[in-house]
Amino acid sequence: MPDALLTAERLVRRFARETNLLIAGRTVEVVGESDVADELRALLIRVGARIGRGAVVFAPGSATEIRLDGAALPRRGSADERIDFAGAHMPVSRGIAETLRFAGTVRGTRIGIAMVLEPKTAQLALLLRDAGAEVAVYAHPDEIDPDVAAALRARGIPVDGDPALTGSAEREAAIAFLRRGHDLLLDDGSHLIRLAHEEELVTGLRGAAEETTSGLTPLRLMAEEGLLRIPVIAVNDAPMKTAFDNRYGTGQSCVFAIADVLDTVGIGVRDQPAVVIGYGPVGEGVAAHLRALGAAVSITETDPVRALRAAHDGYETGRLHALAPGALVVSATGAPHTIDPETLRAARIVAVAGGVPGEVDVDVAGLLPVELAGTAHPHLERAGDGALLIARGGCVNLAAAEGNPIEIMDLSFAVQLSAVSQLLGTVLPAGVHAFPPESDEAVARAALAARGESLDVRSDAQLRAQDDWRSPRYRDGAA
Repeated sequence: MPDALLTAERLVRRFARETNLLIAGRTVEVVGESDVADELRALLIRVGARIGRGAVVFAPGSATEIRLDGAALPRRGSADERIDFAGAHMPVSRGIAETLRFAGTVRGTRIGIAMVLEPKTAQLALLLRDAGAEVAVYAHPDEIDPDVAAALRARGIPVDGDPALTGSAEREAAIAFLRRGHDLLLDDGSHLIRLAHEEELVTGLRGAAEETTSGLTPLRLMAEEGLLRIPVIAVNDAPMKTAFDNRYGTGQSCVFAIADVLDTVGIGVRDQPAVVIGYGPVGEGVAAHLRALGAAVSITETDPVRALRAAHDGYETGRLHALAPGALVVSATGAPHTIDPETLRAARIVAVAGGVPGEVDVDVAGLLPVELAGTAHPHLERAGDGALLIARGGCVNLAAAEGNPIEIMDLSFAVQLSAVSQLLGTVLPAGVHAFPPESDEAVARAALAARGESLDVRSDAQLRAQDDWRSPRYRDGAA
């Protein structure tokens, strides 16, 4: 019989898995006074929830152990159901898209979306289409949900990309997408922005928005070398993206996906030695969620400031090759060659959070199947006589789950939609441009309002004081 803590953990992971909703920031009610209920309350608090009366109710041991809005968790099995469910929980993006529609800002604008295609991305495409844009979507072969793609095509939005494409065929599909002719590109990893420059398909592009750290790094290099020929809004650097998407979204979705996969083969995260590589916003979130599930977490970092922050957050820090033996190792760098063959041989388990191609140096042809009920496990293989490798070293929350939680992508896509408005409303020179602080604040205010949170205001005395540059220390003695 599973113990109370494991039962509580499985209930929380089940809620996240079946709804793709966020735990952090949510008010959750837990019914009952059993050991499981007590562990549920403690675990929910550790992952950022508040205990009280809310739309989500856990009632361990009852006929309906998890309720949402007073009923059992809704069916969302088909692609259309998942797309519509996501849309119902994306009020901030919906509000900004409505503003674009009423203003006529995007009417007739050709917008290409090159991102992981799952239900939230489908909603972004639909919101832009409904606001008046001409929208097309591209997704890489390992980042496309075929059912969501089919559902989006049925709703009138063209989708390029196929899971079967490899090598030159994948490149040709991406080039064909660019040749559709776009005014704006919304990119993830800057793969399409860079390809457009390589193939001389930049003519006609008015600008782009980039979603990720790994995508902005090469774009800034291009800008320094005078090669970037269009303006790009650094969506990733907006606090309303990085502070939430990377830390809370990727942290929850990747760690819960890892725990779900390992649970199928009888391995728990609790008391597992775990090493997180990189302590940027993604690493912070991964480490916090691993700690919440009971792992003994260590951090390895090359940046001295981040390493010191990790130490002050209570984590052991050290060198990867010293910490990896026998551990669950999670890469949170978004950089190629992070996990080398030596680490892959020494670690017990290896996974990637976020992720770029080649983040794990592994020969996939040499991976050995791990059987589950007599068949090969869909997300777990062994790297020779070394570590168990989850999702072949790809992004674990996409390969083994449904990506970041809906409310998190609501914030990120709200920033994307605001970036579209900025690109269309302002003439910007070629280069990488910051997302405006006032737009970031507007997204935050909309999110607070949508979630029923309150914002304080400064008093008149505070406002007067902040506008007076003189030192108050010497004011009384002034002549």
